[in-house]
Amino acid sequence: MYFKQFYLGCLAQASYMIGSKGEAAVVDPRRDVETYLEEAEREGLRIRYVIETHLHADFVSGHRELAARTGARIYFGAKAQARFDFVPVREGDEVILGDVTLRFLETPGHTPESLSVLVIDRAKSQTPEAVLTGDTLFIGDVGRPDLLGSKMSAQELAGMLYDSLHGKLLKLPDSVAVYPAHGAGSLCGRNISSETSSTIGQQRRFNYALQPMAREEFIRMMTTDLPEAPTYFSRDVRLNREGPSNLSELPKPPALLPAAVEEMQRSGAIVLDTRPAAQYGTGHVPGSLNIGLGGQFASWAGALIPAEKPIVLVTEDEEHVEEARTRLARVGLENVAGYLAGGLLAWHEAGRPLAVTEQISVDELRHRIAQGEAGQLMDVRRPGEWQAGHIPQARHLPLNQLAERAAEIDHDRPVTAICAGGYRSSIATSLLEQRGFARITNVVGGMTAWNNVAPRAPRDLRPSG
Repeated sequence: MYFKQFYLGCLAQASYMIGSKGEAAVVDPRRDVETYLEEAEREGLRIRYVIETHLHADFVSGHRELAARTGARIYFGAKAQARFDFVPVREGDEVILGDVTLRFLETPGHTPESLSVLVIDRAKSQTPEAVLTGDTLFIGDVGRPDLLGSKMSAQELAGMLYDSLHGKLLKLPDSVAVYPAHGAGSLCGRNISSETSSTIGQQRRFNYALQPMAREEFIRMMTTDLPEAPTYFSRDVRLNREGPSNLSELPKPPALLPAAVEEMQRSGAIVLDTRPAAQYGTGHVPGSLNIGLGGQFASWAGALIPAEKPIVLVTEDEEHVEEARTRLARVGLENVAGYLAGGLLAWHEAGRPLAVTEQISVDELRHRIAQGEAGQLMDVRRPGEWQAGHIPQARHLPLNQLAERAAEIDHDRPVTAICAGGYRSSIATSLLEQRGFARITNVVGGMTAWNNVAPRAPRDLRPSG
């Protein structure tokens, strides 16, 4: 049996290819499908099956394009109600790949149509070797039951999730390997481990949601204190149900001169600066949004950029333009109108103004706090991170709420933004700049550096001599 996990860090998303005797299936493919086509060619496999464990909310799938380019059939849970041709899957249905059997379990709870896929290598045993659990069971967590909005209550789905976990997945042997669709950082769970695989036995022992408890207690736990779901989730579900357009057919972003970029920005386009926070801070197009390619770029772009808004990219170099466009398309943002030709240097040489965002170390932040010069210290991390520990002088304002709550911040006082490492706080400074804040500072290294660097002795500010 051939088995491979493809892990996409920027979306914390895992997909899989399973093959035997020249045939292969791809499970939960991301939108850019070249990776699977190249892998299949290297391994001498023909992709015949494209399997979705459910209608994904946090990314746009490549199921339609992969099927079109390989002649494969698409398999969904029977309740998916997809609006294109697919094979509806029910409990106990199977797909045969040479010596491998893929047997489907209906495991609703995260969504009504959710599936898990048992992987059985018949050349070894009739006992399942692994189970692909989609968003039903994660490593250290389970899927959220609240992402359908008014279509089905979180309580009803949480009850279904309990039944799926205890009635099906936990009945598997402890030795069965667990391969989920997401890892740490995904908002499809609450506290997913950084591990990308495990076993049923390990999860039975260590996963908080699988510990012995009554069904009612589980429902209450799974529907309390859930993080806010990003607004783009409903858009991506719709695209996946309708069948997204082929990524390979999207137009290439054109190169734009500074004057054209300036005009487009005046007309309402988002200038998206994908450079690292340090480069953005040194100089950037005034009013641009900074989301660095080095972090969870696609997730934050999906959360902060309306799909209908034209996007103009500013990148480190032109090689990053295609990467940014692809990663935006993974969350359904397809309206890339172009990129700044020659980057920020071209903007500067054309005589356009540059904005600067101050970057300070945690040592400097400690000094400013001690001197009463830190202004308004905004911690933009998620609630769980804040509750685990924060600077006493800070105020909590999560990044996903910052734009709509910016009016709560005093425009007349300096603002300092901090997060875990400086990535999200740089996004925050750019959002505040768009809303007219003039004195904005980003803390380099964030709370990670704050917790790792011992406070220095207070500076002696008295004149010498």
